[in-house]
Amino acid sequence: MPSNYENFDNMDISIRKSSVIQERVNLVSSHMYKQFLDYQHATMNMNDVFNRIINDSQAVVESLKQSFSSRGITTQNIYVDVVDAQVVVLNILWHKISFTTRCNYQPQALFRENKQPIFSCRIMAIRGSYRELMKTNQTVDEEMNILLNNEIASLYVPAEKVQSSIMTIKHLLDKEFILNPMDAPREFLLKVIETICGGGSYHKNHSVMNNLGL
Repeated sequence: MPSNYENFDNMDISIRKSSVIQERVNLVSSHMYKQFLDYQHATMNMNDVFNRIINDSQAVVESLKQSFSSRGITTQNIYVDVVDAQVVVLNILWHKISFTTRCNYQPQALFRENKQPIFSCRIMAIRGSYRELMKTNQTVDEEMNILLNNEIASLYVPAEKVQSSIMTIKHLLDKEFILNPMDAPREFLLKVIETICGGGSYHKNHSVMNNLGL
């Protein structure tokens, strides 16, 4: 049968273990709580930016219709399709461009070289119709792979409302552009449209495909 001294020793060890556990758990929970708050604030800011992108899309489409109509081109294939609160698709003649916020399933940060990462939410612009691209996806990972494979550009919206957003362009090797909060929705939208509609497509043949490494 253990002595009273042994009981005291066991109790002391138990108290110290509990204290260490509590201290380290508090550190973890404090860190995660900060991430959760940043995620909430960034989500609210991102939703505001996305709503402004939708509104600006309507204005862009009306302007495009007027411009093409004055040139005698039918405008029935120029329209905005607001799929839901997280997806909007622009159809501009033969081009389809989708904007989505469905890549923010957890708190995430934008990597900074030699600096603190920026906790932010992301708006992705992708080539093609979101609904058509996502017909066969089953998981979050599959959806993210489809988004990344078809990405045109991304807009990272930080938790601080007055902090600038950061736009990256995929074909420019993710070159970054700093956009102030007021101009970010419009500039992101227009840059994506300029990138897609300002380019062109080659006829596919073996020599071109080989030169492109395809």
